Amino acid sequence: MGILLLVTLVAFENMGVNTAMPKLVADLHGESLYSWPFVAFLAASVIATVLSGRVSDRRGPVPSLLVGPALFFVGLIVAGTAQSMTMLLAGRVLQGLGAGAQVVAIYVLIALVYPQRDRPAVFGALSGAWVLPSLIGPALSGVITENLSWRVVFLGLAPLVLLGLLLLVPVLRRLPAHVAGDTVVRRGLTLAAIAAGVGVAGLSWAAEHPSLPSLALGVAAIAVLAPALRTLLPTGTLLARRGLPVTILARALLAGTYFGVSAYLPLTLVAVHGYSIALAGVPLTVGALGWSSASAWQARHPDLARSTLLRWGFVLLAVGTAGLTLVAPSWSSPWLALPFSVIAGAGMGLGTSSVSVLTLAGSSAADRGFNSAAMQIADMLGSAIMIGLGGALVSALASTRLPTAAIVPFDLLMAALAVLGAVLTGPRARVDSVA
Repeated sequence: MGILLLVTLVAFENMGVNTAMPKLVADLHGESLYSWPFVAFLAASVIATVLSGRVSDRRGPVPSLLVGPALFFVGLIVAGTAQSMTMLLAGRVLQGLGAGAQVVAIYVLIALVYPQRDRPAVFGALSGAWVLPSLIGPALSGVITENLSWRVVFLGLAPLVLLGLLLLVPVLRRLPAHVAGDTVVRRGLTLAAIAAGVGVAGLSWAAEHPSLPSLALGVAAIAVLAPALRTLLPTGTLLARRGLPVTILARALLAGTYFGVSAYLPLTLVAVHGYSIALAGVPLTVGALGWSSASAWQARHPDLARSTLLRWGFVLLAVGTAGLTLVAPSWSSPWLALPFSVIAGAGMGLGTSSVSVLTLAGSSAADRGFNSAAMQIADMLGSAIMIGLGGALVSALASTRLPTAAIVPFDLLMAALAVLGAVLTGPRARVDSVA
């Protein structure tokens, strides 16, 4: 219960801040720094994800599960009482550190507490924890911001974070003493974590500010990331080596495809079909329902091979993404976004849960934290690169007023990426269980 509450609260914060941000930055006179609260959170989360993985391998999940929510709580208080953009950014950094630390520790805790057959159900529940925030988070945040204050979006969650932590403490006290085993020595991990945080933040900034200088920034960010990934990912990940490496790569392909297309779907509906901003977000909500439904379905079938479900997840994602290409032309029916968003979301529900189960199955007690962190890094990196690529195409081939000429090839490219994922995660994705 404590885990689900913490995940739900992080999801509410994630969804709510997006809605509150215009009013927030206006009140703090930070319009020129509009993207920085997102970038600061992302960079801090990447760094904390890596370091939490290392701590979890050495000392178990307890330290991160205590420190992570505490940092997130303090970050909410700092952001909610901010009198300047500097103070707000400090709060967002603390929130990012807390979120990154606790998400990896939660994976390690699941591996420690639940037998392998029960893990699909646990990951199904974690996916379900995002449903309510996805459905009501943005609207609730909007109502609170308009009628009370954007500060309540942060401060209102703080007591609930403490409640989640209090619910976890009894469980953490009953955990067996951590046995680190033969922990692999990973030199330069801290430096690689910082480089990854800077690199992913640079990619995120480039994605949100599509222009020629941003493209150069994106290239520089990739140059910083490339050497760091050799330290942060299992050997052979970028070469799609069989077993755990290709499983981690699958997480990047899933996230990159889905979130890349999702980032530009509302733009298409608003610019091409004249939708309001609120209505343009409906397909994303529908996609979230498809995601949670498929994740719940796989949870009820623990004996199905996760590698098979992962491959079918990619197939559904490819179909949904290819179908969303039909929404981009002005002559098409925008309502096609609904069924194809459900299909794409269902692919993510099957795929991401399967990657999580396979990753833990292929991890020992000595490297669960590292592999869980690698999975999260792959997720963030895949999303940042593909969203950045979409922004570059919109800037080079079209415009935000008339994006069709860029969205069509981009969506087709993302569908091809999902097909590639289905091919790579055939027999190559089989992971020998060590946990």
